[in-house]
Amino acid sequence: MIEISNLSKTFTLHNQGGATIPVMTGAHLSVGRGECVGLTGQSGAGKSTLMRMIWGNYLAASGRIMVAGLDVAQAEPREIIALRRDRLGYVSQFLRVVPRVPSIDVVAEPLLTLGVPAGQARDRAAALLARLNLPERLWHLSPTTFSGGEQQRVNIARGFVHPWPVLLLDEPTASLDAMNREVVLQLIAEAKAGGAAILGIFHDEGARARVCDRLVDVTGFAPARAA
Repeated sequence: MIEISNLSKTFTLHNQGGATIPVMTGAHLSVGRGECVGLTGQSGAGKSTLMRMIWGNYLAASGRIMVAGLDVAQAEPREIIALRRDRLGYVSQFLRVVPRVPSIDVVAEPLLTLGVPAGQARDRAAALLARLNLPERLWHLSPTTFSGGEQQRVNIARGFVHPWPVLLLDEPTASLDAMNREVVLQLIAEAKAGGAAILGIFHDEGARARVCDRLVDVTGFAPARAA
């Protein structure tokens, strides 16, 4: 479901005369159905950069990023938006929402976009929020004022509300207590059992050992340094 080949990325420093910095070259990676692959490497090695390229926020310098049949590296913005609508999910570290929108609607929104009836979408959202132990009194409040752990639970519920064929996870257990960490690991295992191809960043070594089928060290994608 994810096939990356000969992928390269550079950043242009517009405030330094347009100088370019190569950050990744010749990257190859694959994630199959029902598989969870964890990205490893020191801070700054390129884990988040790779995830953002797959999500379509960063433009590749060269190579291919095949996600559920679409080459994100060459796709038009409308094609990437369509991919995110029903085939590619993303649980980021930070929840970004429109202020004053209730948490239950934040979680239900991906289903509503797909045309799922409002009642059914909110029932699914409510079931996930309950499973993640978010108090019901908070469901109808905006998550913008929640604690970090509460926001993360809303974020995770939103990320698992639809059975995405491909799912990106960026530190999904960060800011969570032991009980809710266990719920998230169960959700990941269920998504794998349902055939999802999952690529994740897990600094939580215990979580990584539980859910990842194999690890890929992105340090190997770094450009060779001149002697």
